[in-house]
Amino acid sequence: MEKRCFQGCKRPQTGTPILDHRQSRFQIPTLPQGNPYLITKPAHQPSQIIQLPHAIRSHDLRLVAPHARTETTGNDQGIHGASGRHRRGARMTLQRRGINPSLRKSVRLMALCVQSSCVVSPIDQLGRGLRDLRISVTDRCNFRCRYCMPIESFGADHEFLPREELLSFEELTRLTRLLAPLGIRKVRLTGGEPLMRRGLEDLVAMLASIDGIDDLAMTTNGVLLAHHAEALALAGLSRVTVSLDALEPAIFSHMNGVGAKVERVIAGIEAAMNFGLPVKVNAVIQRGVNESQILPLARWAKERAIDLRYIEYMDVGETNGWKLNEVVSADDIINTLASEFSLRPRDPAYRGEVAIHWVHADGSAEIGVISSVTKPFCRDCQRLRISADGKWFTCLFASEGHDLRGLLRSGMDDSAITANIASLWSIRDDRYSEERGIVHHPKAEMSYLGG
Repeated sequence: MEKRCFQGCKRPQTGTPILDHRQSRFQIPTLPQGNPYLITKPAHQPSQIIQLPHAIRSHDLRLVAPHARTETTGNDQGIHGASGRHRRGARMTLQRRGINPSLRKSVRLMALCVQSSCVVSPIDQLGRGLRDLRISVTDRCNFRCRYCMPIESFGADHEFLPREELLSFEELTRLTRLLAPLGIRKVRLTGGEPLMRRGLEDLVAMLASIDGIDDLAMTTNGVLLAHHAEALALAGLSRVTVSLDALEPAIFSHMNGVGAKVERVIAGIEAAMNFGLPVKVNAVIQRGVNESQILPLARWAKERAIDLRYIEYMDVGETNGWKLNEVVSADDIINTLASEFSLRPRDPAYRGEVAIHWVHADGSAEIGVISSVTKPFCRDCQRLRISADGKWFTCLFASEGHDLRGLLRSGMDDSAITANIASLWSIRDDRYSEERGIVHHPKAEMSYLGG
């Protein structure tokens, strides 16, 4: 008869003895000497030892161990259960001896019971976990929005990534499957323009089948959406976000840089809704360009019960010529909206929800503002970004990414790749928006790493 733990996951029938979660004692094998930066994987499968980067001097580990109802402590000689202290979820502290406490950097980790093992979910230096994954499937786009891909820098002679350098759908699916046990619950497909990647519906279907992913979304400029909406819905896409910076045709045409018609975007939105895809609209507001569209967009979205988010104009990449005096602040946007609409604030749905939200008094729709410039939310950011060529970035404003494509194509096994990602996330300390104007470094283009 198949055995299952109280979390419902399957237990192995052979091999390493099964740990009985009803016991008050358990033992994790002794840690090797000379490696002070180790964590272990306790479960009903063989323990796994992971070495973290040398820069970390000690760890304060919080380990939720579904198969052990005991409080444990440990040191670099080994970790043993303490009897008589039953509770669901064990707490384990692992410290390196002889280190000045003032020099210690701590990393907190949680273990999640996923299928037949417990895996470690990393917490970074600011206490932020992994929750959201943004996958750029292409660096190509059919728009040349000035705040993202100005045509002066991305003209006809611009060299985009060759196809062989892009991560395949199978590689993206493998990565997502490895990231889900680390805490990823929400996946968003971005670009460039994701609908320019041929066969995107196949990737959607592959990602939708991964256990643990609760929300599979896509951000698009909407021009190609009417053609793809039905296939995306059938493949398992949860919802879609459409970038729509203006309803006025002349303003919209100017902002997209290629003369695209706003009617095509609206047709895409309508098609998505007709096929059952919830739609959210994003609008980047830039002073002197489209601040006149704040109220028209709000009226249009409210009439159609579409959630709308305004985004402060940001200094993404190095080519958009960003100036602080061109930012329309979140407060200015809300004050403009309050002149016509009755709005009430909504509490965040989860830690890391980047927009500050308001709800129309009649409950018809929501309005949000992403205030990366005037009210940074770095301390709660739980996003990991993967570029189209397989580099992963821990911040939208990062200079460089870490190479995942090389790991995937090197023959490295899943556990080693997972350990690599967890260890790098654990030393993450990005907070660019809080340091804007103080710290200066080159930034990757948003069209490359995904917005």
